[in-house]
Amino acid sequence: MTHIEKVLYTAKTHTTGGRDGGASRSSDGHLDIKLATPGTTNIGTNPEQLLAAGWSACFIGAIKIAANKMRITLPPDLALDTEIDLGTAEGGFLIQARLNVSLPGLEREVAQSLADAAHQTCPYSKATRGNIDVVINIV
Repeated sequence: MTHIEKVLYTAKTHTTGGRDGGASRSSDGHLDIKLATPGTTNIGTNPEQLLAAGWSACFIGAIKIAANKMRITLPPDLALDTEIDLGTAEGGFLIQARLNVSLPGLEREVAQSLADAAHQTCPYSKATRGNIDVVINIV
């Protein structure tokens, strides 16, 4: 396990009630959301959506770093559609992920090399590696 040598940022949230009618607020007030169980009509987001949004943003940042190192110009309409599945197996809950990377105008091999490099450096990818099933698709 690698330990952080220098902390660049610490996100802080206060959550009450959990995914069933709870709420979460960041210490700076920029995040202030209601929580809801997936598949219900309750107003709010769920942890799987939050993971998908955070991972997508982080992964795009990692793609940009990789493109800069490889001297590749990224298309302005670079996008990531992340899907997080919540399911059950072996008597417990599990998640799995699909990261659908869109790099219009780039050759498939170039897009794949950027996605592969991003998957090696993105902190979310590192945190989940070996723990959940992750598929990266070039779309």
